[in-house]
Amino acid sequence: MAEEFKIEQMEKEVEEMTALRYLTKENAVFQRTEGGFVSLEYDGKKWDRVQVIRLFPFTEPDQFISIRTVEERSKEIGVIADLKQVSKDTKKMLEQQLNLHYFTPVIQKIMDIKDEYGYAYFHVMTDRGECRFTINMGGNAVVRLTDSRLLITDLDENRFEIPDVFQLSQKEQRKLDLFL
Repeated sequence: MAEEFKIEQMEKEVEEMTALRYLTKENAVFQRTEGGFVSLEYDGKKWDRVQVIRLFPFTEPDQFISIRTVEERSKEIGVIADLKQVSKDTKKMLEQQLNLHYFTPVIQKIMDIKDEYGYAYFHVMTDRGECRFTINMGGNAVVRLTDSRLLITDLDENRFEIPDVFQLSQKEQRKLDLFL
């Protein structure tokens, strides 16, 4: 009898985890909290703080926006199919949260790259100013998104983008070639 209950409970949990719920301006209310976070009311429940995550950040940045709980093992509450499906105020609020989450300075110039003991130390100029960061050379710190577009993730999980490596000087490209 107890084993039957466990199976039923597991089936219920699996069904809840795999259910896809679409959030729209008709069924979801987003609000800014006093602390600057976003809260959500949906399906008779209220979450004081939610995460806003792009499911396809590079190919569909304004579509398929996942709204999740904030705990470490977050659960998806629902998905916004397209930001056009929410009010202008909600869209602006969610875009601000996405911009914070996906803050990605664009590298405009590589001033220097040094490698020591399995780490690469970058000194770059970005669209947000001069920056120094470190990557682990053994990991997946440099990801080629297209033939010319790179995404670099440092040790602190900050992201940097090079939209077109071919726009860099030959000297900068040679420095970068060590890590591709």
